[in-house]
Amino acid sequence: MVENKTLGVVVPAYNEELLIGEVLRTMPDYVDKIVVVDDQSKDGTRQIVRQHMEKDRRILLLEQKKNAGVGAAIVAGYKKCVELNLDMAAVMAGDHQMDPAELPKLLRPILDDRADYVKGNRLITGEAWKIIPRARYLGNASLSLLTKIASGYWQIADFQCGYSVITGDALRILELDRLYPRYGYPNHLVVMLNIFNLRVKDVPVRPIYNIGEKSGIKFRKVIPKISWLLLKCFFWRLKEKYVIRDFHPLLFFYLFGFFLLPLGMLYGFFIFFTRVLLRDIVAPSKFVNFAMTLSTPFGMLIDIILILAGLQFLLFAMWIDMEYNRNLNS
Repeated sequence: MVENKTLGVVVPAYNEELLIGEVLRTMPDYVDKIVVVDDQSKDGTRQIVRQHMEKDRRILLLEQKKNAGVGAAIVAGYKKCVELNLDMAAVMAGDHQMDPAELPKLLRPILDDRADYVKGNRLITGEAWKIIPRARYLGNASLSLLTKIASGYWQIADFQCGYSVITGDALRILELDRLYPRYGYPNHLVVMLNIFNLRVKDVPVRPIYNIGEKSGIKFRKVIPKISWLLLKCFFWRLKEKYVIRDFHPLLFFYLFGFFLLPLGMLYGFFIFFTRVLLRDIVAPSKFVNFAMTLSTPFGMLIDIILILAGLQFLLFAMWIDMEYNRNLNS
């Protein structure tokens, strides 16, 4: 218990026999419940957890019926924390990449009632570039930019960091069963947090790598999948937050931007190909004459205006979105 608030820690685990024991052994004394969710590991993860259960009565083991992904494992742990009526639920992965000594930093904003969800950010300091493998760093940074746009939390970054704490009240509000079950789970979660107007705060945490952890993540496959997920989440958030719950004029800015920018780009391609493909035709037809008319300098000016107007509408929409959600970025 921390300042009269009960705390549970969800530990998603899949084939973590090398490090799960260290995670459980170093769990702080003030943690009330440790919910290990085994995602159908094929190694000795469950046996090691059961051995620690004999020594530490705080540990609970949930076994997934099938390998459903890290997001589904965390949701299962969250549901258990709600069932136990815990005030806060943290997430610490089973690969020991999250330092237990930093947990108080994540708890403090919630204890001070300044946030509903607190997550670690490994990218704030320059040390991250030296410690995190380059491919993972660049992939993480790219997804952070896309998630800012999709979620509306413009002052938050490193959304792939799973080290987090959420309040029990927030868990009861969220539609947990709708969350993406695999690696894109934290990105989907922050979009849902924004729809429900919940406060999110970043806390600097130390990146930990090369301690024996194994990652099965292939960014060449993951980034396109999560990018597609974020595109759908973006439009879902606009509908839920700015149409259904509170109609907002920024929709018109996004609407004009999404219409004018693609129109200008298509018109630009049309002008380019017209100039390249039709310029040498000796006996032009009515279509060729019409196409050449559209690609005159005046047509080019119209195209530039369409592209600039589309970009301006999109930038204004993002700025309005950022200002509207500023109070949620604690």
